[in-house]
Amino acid sequence: MTLSVALVQLDARDDVEANIAAAVGLADEAARGGARFVALPEYLQYRGSDEGFRASARPIPGPHTEPFSEVARRHGVWILVGSTAEVSPDPARPFNTSALIAPDGSVAAIYRKVHLFDVAVEAGPVDTESARVTAGDRLVTGDIDGTIVGLSICYDLRFPELYRALALAGAQILTVPSAFTERTGRDHWEVLLRARAIENAAYVLAPSQIGGPPGQMAYGRSVVIDPWGTVVAQAPDVVGIIGAEIDLERVASMRRQIPVLTNGRPEAYEVVERAPGR
Repeated sequence: MTLSVALVQLDARDDVEANIAAAVGLADEAARGGARFVALPEYLQYRGSDEGFRASARPIPGPHTEPFSEVARRHGVWILVGSTAEVSPDPARPFNTSALIAPDGSVAAIYRKVHLFDVAVEAGPVDTESARVTAGDRLVTGDIDGTIVGLSICYDLRFPELYRALALAGAQILTVPSAFTERTGRDHWEVLLRARAIENAAYVLAPSQIGGPPGQMAYGRSVVIDPWGTVVAQAPDVVGIIGAEIDLERVASMRRQIPVLTNGRPEAYEVVERAPGR
């Protein structure tokens, strides 16, 4: 079985209406180009101040997802709305939420980012995402035409146990919509994505933001990676669309040849014995 996928690379700023319009236009273009599954990046509705992000939060389904539902219905495609601010019980800390839209326009799956970007990198980004976002508390998979897709968002990428759990739950495709920082992306983005693909024998689809407001520069390089860790398609450093035809039999083949999902021994990981010092 093959699946035609398209990844949208965006440069969202602090104008919610303009950001949504740009994202919807590119999603529509990707669908018209023949993609069955269109994936967009993290924070697609707003990138700017924390106050602006909080103010941009809306329910899901709602005004941030409905335009993509219209595209999905019009073209009969699946769309991953990479992430937007979703209202939460704490008005000061919305969820950072990824929504999978089905071809009938309904919201088929919702994933709220579990790992929040609380970091202080020397000569690089300093951020406390948990000050403006409420963390999710569960992992989520969706079903695209019988193919299981594991959902994640950006900083989740640094937690391999999340992806192993998704793979063990049947995920053949792992989505990583991101606004990965330029400073860390230069050295870590592709390495981490290829590792997640290889260690789980899964396709990785990683649509990213590029550019951005001062202090929030994103790396871009949206990418499709196959289960061997080979880069199938990668975006240049501009806003736009990349496409690929992915062969899902390659997932089954890799898992037969190198059966990491069945060779694991979690019972041996429960205790770490510390040898005596000398």
